[in-house]
Amino acid sequence: MASQNISLTWTRDYTVTQNFRTKLLGDKIILPKSALEQLLAASSATNAPTRYVTNSAPHTHYSSFNSQSSNLQFSNIQLPQPLTFLLVNVKNGKKVHAGIQEFSAKEGEIGLSPFLREALDISDFSNGSEYISGDITTNKSITDGGTPRIEVHSKQLPKGLFLRLRPLDAGYNPADWKALLEKYLRENFTTLTRGETLTVQAPTSEVFRFLIDEVSPKGDGICVVDTDLVVDIEALNEEQARETLKQIISKSQTENISGSSMVNELNMWQQVKGKLSEGEYVDYTLPSWDRSQGIEVKVSGQDIELFISPFSSRQRVRPREDEHVWGNFSTDLEKQIIINPQGKENEEIEHLNISLHARGQNKALREYSIQIRPRSLPSFEELKNSQDEVESHDQNNEQCKTCLKWLPKNNLFLHENYCSRNNIVCSLCHNVFQKKSQEWKDHWHCEYDTFFGQTVDSKKSHDYIFHTSKPCSNCPYIAKNLIDLAAHRTTVCPGKIILCQFCHLEVPQEGDPLNPSPEALIYNLTAHEVSDGARTTQCHLCSKIIRLRDVSTHMKHHDLENSKKVQPTICRNVYCCRTLNGVENDGKIRRRPQFGEAPTNLLGLCDFCFGPFYVNMHDPEGKALRRRVERRYLSQLVSGCGKSWCRNRYCKTAQNLNLTHKTALPLVKPLIDPDGLKKLHLCVDNNNNSFKIMAETLAKDKRYSLEWCIAALELQRDFDSAQTWLNNWAPKLDKENK
Repeated sequence: MASQNISLTWTRDYTVTQNFRTKLLGDKIILPKSALEQLLAASSATNAPTRYVTNSAPHTHYSSFNSQSSNLQFSNIQLPQPLTFLLVNVKNGKKVHAGIQEFSAKEGEIGLSPFLREALDISDFSNGSEYISGDITTNKSITDGGTPRIEVHSKQLPKGLFLRLRPLDAGYNPADWKALLEKYLRENFTTLTRGETLTVQAPTSEVFRFLIDEVSPKGDGICVVDTDLVVDIEALNEEQARETLKQIISKSQTENISGSSMVNELNMWQQVKGKLSEGEYVDYTLPSWDRSQGIEVKVSGQDIELFISPFSSRQRVRPREDEHVWGNFSTDLEKQIIINPQGKENEEIEHLNISLHARGQNKALREYSIQIRPRSLPSFEELKNSQDEVESHDQNNEQCKTCLKWLPKNNLFLHENYCSRNNIVCSLCHNVFQKKSQEWKDHWHCEYDTFFGQTVDSKKSHDYIFHTSKPCSNCPYIAKNLIDLAAHRTTVCPGKIILCQFCHLEVPQEGDPLNPSPEALIYNLTAHEVSDGARTTQCHLCSKIIRLRDVSTHMKHHDLENSKKVQPTICRNVYCCRTLNGVENDGKIRRRPQFGEAPTNLLGLCDFCFGPFYVNMHDPEGKALRRRVERRYLSQLVSGCGKSWCRNRYCKTAQNLNLTHKTALPLVKPLIDPDGLKKLHLCVDNNNNSFKIMAETLAKDKRYSLEWCIAALELQRDFDSAQTWLNNWAPKLDKENK
């Protein structure tokens, strides 16, 4: 029964509880279990006789106690859905609406959320109580030393239709207001009260404060459960609106004050040069490229590091040294990253985010250049030839034992004498240095891997990047180095930001990286999406209630059912856009006429096209029927139909023919043969002709057969509606049939 059909009058006084452990958010309250019994009694007195049963009544979702806590329970008594209340502070008269969370408070006490405490102007009087706050905390102290008392009135609020919010601060500009408000209100609020302050917490830790300025239907409050709410966000005044616009423009400025180059889009083959301050990042975006080929990102610059991350529903942040998918920490003057095509994963990528980082702390400007080129994968023969290549030298050349260069034999003696006195070769990397050079003094090799360098700073950077453990800022994970930390933060880290496919907000993916839930593995979803996908919705095709995370699987069942449907039989008139029996709204063929219910249609035409040929006479061989078809063709060829829209190839009007009965008869004879009667060319009305053109247009995409396109237009009588109907109810063509 709908809540508006249930009358409920109930009022009680309660003392605000000082000690409970339940976390309350939004407008939620906790009442004693006796309140539920009183509500049921009040509801039964106005709706139906009270009936008592012993230990057999179903458990109501409003109650936190079961049948073992009471010998008598109410059965078949209905309460409004949802239960809403009006709270009144006896001391100051302030009022606010609330929704119930559970019935577990002590007798005579009521638990209030921080939002309700603030709305009722109730100070924090608990003095170290075990109350766990929700989204707002207050440090006020009660002045009179008394315990606040609250009047609780049962009050059913109308479903909200319109809500006007006014920001209390300037500069609010989230990416998606609709998804943010929808998620926050759904998880935290049952009611909204006009004149109160709504504090919305975004997943990005931002806090937005709004004044609830107007609600509709008119009144002091509305219910926001199971309703479509139109929300209008308006500035408090013109000055705030101007300040908000100013802040948005200021945030959109991408030029770095420190002197680094500004963010730009990159194009294939285009070389971009710029300057970058030490310790800073510069960000680029590659919006498009040939997804079937790999790409090669090449950067030139001293101590410039390269990081790349795809931008998709699973990767939302710009690449940094501790969070990237592809990275190059090399100290070489030129460095590159090669990204190979990845199949379906490439299709989900919206664009590539590319960031350059200058390591150092001196704030000096470093010059760089960046270029992106397509890269095709080498063939097996090319790889084999490159492996078989062996460096060849002239027979008259010999190798210097010091610098390992190949020189002519005539010059080798003088060169070796000079080289051995001035140069030295590293036994590990075989690089040649001057014996007295600073490079040789600072030359180093890592004892843990094969890296080496020529400066003290490069040794420090190498140890910092590859041999220093790093804690994750979002979870307890301790990474071995920056490479490990970046891999962790872009894969299994609970704090990794994703775009939830159900709430459409950028949120942490959550979950336990070491022990993922079975649901997350089965559905290939993150822990947040598993939780958010547990909400239900109604299938727009079959009206079944299903979970959001099951929608894709449920729709595949519909596709499977569609693939088994029998294809409708269309009229044999090639210019007609009708089926012989028609289809139902769910795509099933309508019942065929039984014997005696309809005239026998030997031509395979629809009722409209067959009507002019029907005569109530005995014609078992169909000779008379063929004569009527012959006369119809002769009439079309000699006289025409007189319709300007006609496109019949066997019509005088459409083809501008000049035939007599004698000259037209040879053209008609093949058309009335058994093979010719499989396709008839009969003039049709304007609507039928237009719909047939639409059906042929729909069939050009080769997603659906012409028969199903005709059935869709016959049922929907509109191009867009027919397209939607085809997507919902028609079987798609296989690759073999396209």
